Amino acid sequence: MTVSKSFLEAVRARRTFYQLVNKSPVPDSRIVELVNEAILHTPSAFNSQSTRLVVLLKKDHEKLWDIAKETLKAILPAEAFAATNQKLNGFQSGYGTILFFEDSVPIKNLQEKFAVYADRFPVWSEHTSAMHQFFLWTALEEEGFGASLQHYNPLIDESVKKEWNIPSDWQLKAQLVFGTPTSEPTKKAYQPQEERVFVHGI
Repeated sequence: MTVSKSFLEAVRARRTFYQLVNKSPVPDSRIVELVNEAILHTPSAFNSQSTRLVVLLKKDHEKLWDIAKETLKAILPAEAFAATNQKLNGFQSGYGTILFFEDSVPIKNLQEKFAVYADRFPVWSEHTSAMHQFFLWTALEEEGFGASLQHYNPLIDESVKKEWNIPSDWQLKAQLVFGTPTSEPTKKAYQPQEERVFVHGI
């Protein structure tokens, strides 16, 4: 019961934090430990183990958001980029970013092995990635970080792969930005539970 209660408290406490600074409440080794725990213990469809994680800290973290700035500046009107640049500066001021990739090779292998489900494996791969994202978002905030999940893919994909020698078969799904929070998160609004949860058989 104690473990279950601790888990639920962590889930309830997870929020989106945008105001971050480049400080860490834990050693870098602890961040790496959590990432390895996520890879080892997060489930995947048919045990595909298709998720790949890239951890960017310090200068590498800053480089990622420089890439995002350069990419978006090239495609947005100047007046629109100003607000975007401010938001990207906020991400860059954090401590690190975890990149979530899905490796298409094990997914294709499963499509060939279980042809009747071939069209579902890419969808289930998204589920697998999402579980890793939730695991690490919650775990990092339990360590004292604030975090937010971003999606600048596919705009930054090619530049990211080139910068960090990412295999071409990996597909970028999300970017989890984290750092020490400097403000409280926005209060969360909830839609009526009776419109979202339906129980039968009690």
